Amino acid sequence: MRSLIVDDEPNIRRTLRVALEAMGQTVEEASSAAEALRTLEHQPCDAALVDLRLGQESGLELLDALLEQSPRMAVIIITAYASFDSAVDAMRRGAFDYLPKPFTPSQVRAVFERVARVRGLRDRIADLEEQVKSEVPEADLVGRDPEVGRVYDIARRVAPSDAAVLIRGENGVGKGVLAHALHGWSQRAAGPFVTVSCPSLSADLLESDLFGHARGAFTGAVRDTAGKVAAAQGGTLFLDEVGDLPLPLQPKLLRFLQERKYERVGETKTRLADVRIVAATNHDLEAAVAANTFREDLLYRLNVVELTLPPLRLRSDILPLAEHLLRFFSQQMGRRLEGFTPEARDALSRHAWPGNLRELRNAIERAAILAAGPEIGLADLPDRIALTRPGAGASLVVGGAATLEELEIEHIRRVLNAASSLDAAARTLGIDPSTLYRKRKQYGL
Repeated sequence: MRSLIVDDEPNIRRTLRVALEAMGQTVEEASSAAEALRTLEHQPCDAALVDLRLGQESGLELLDALLEQSPRMAVIIITAYASFDSAVDAMRRGAFDYLPKPFTPSQVRAVFERVARVRGLRDRIADLEEQVKSEVPEADLVGRDPEVGRVYDIARRVAPSDAAVLIRGENGVGKGVLAHALHGWSQRAAGPFVTVSCPSLSADLLESDLFGHARGAFTGAVRDTAGKVAAAQGGTLFLDEVGDLPLPLQPKLLRFLQERKYERVGETKTRLADVRIVAATNHDLEAAVAANTFREDLLYRLNVVELTLPPLRLRSDILPLAEHLLRFFSQQMGRRLEGFTPEARDALSRHAWPGNLRELRNAIERAAILAAGPEIGLADLPDRIALTRPGAGASLVVGGAATLEELEIEHIRRVLNAASSLDAAARTLGIDPSTLYRKRKQYGL
């Protein structure tokens, strides 16, 4: 554990340093609030002992600043002017504990033993989350496909570095799963993994969500908010569907990637961030650059290492993945399901899987619920899969051996995968959104 002592009395700092180093800690010292914040910019700490009165400065105000900069830090207020009101105020502001002076080394040790227990519980929760991941189907969707195995092998090799990674692939191919794996294999695995969903908010709200904002920065900003960059300190920031990032926000993200510096909305103070960037997209970013909807320099910054996951229809392990999912759901539901009938296996192999792994998971879960016997049959699969005709899962070529309906389904599927929204897809197809809705329902897209 690394701890920071903030006190304007050198003797107090010296005494506390001896006590903490005897506990095996690494110790930093500061005599003022400004020095403490400068120290944390260069060296993050797990805990801090902060004097309530730092000369003319307030330890409680420093408490707020420390927790804004390092939300996971355990801050212990120490004071020779203990009072009920100041103790309540400190705890309300987020202090881990409140320690009146004079205190003994054993009291300091008792407080830090509690800090260690809380940290241990937090790590235990993280371990349990990893255990849960190992028991859900997404955790083993790497499968046996050689191309997917190659992508994951590259990911393992690049994970220990801090290089930015761009994960490409259609919706549902497992980009988020790969991003989590990268984080888990990295030296930042003990830190947070924070996701920013780029299509979910307007440019202004997304900037606030990403970088945080100061109180009063806009209507409804009733308190300071740290933002997801601060929340990801020491860990990984995952920019999901970065191709949908609003154009006005792209220069600010570019500067952040270049300098690891940013300002909260409504503030002029520059902050430093220690995060690893992983981004994902289902868009053709080069086409977006040509259309002036995505910055070329931002693409180069994000695309230091590129990983592309193939769609499920091009994978060689559809049936092994289906069998893995069936084992999971049969165990989860307490049922004895032994596999798939030959007809069901054939249908699973032929289907084009426009929804990729997500569609496969949903189909197998549905089949596990509906199955009347020990095997999954055609009747247990969704109609769009059970009624797939031979050859429909292969790549369709105009002028080839394909019906007009098959060509229409494939064309609509590809336009949907490439479009930023249903309205955009409808415009590309030259039909109104209500017609597109009916066709999606008709074809199960």
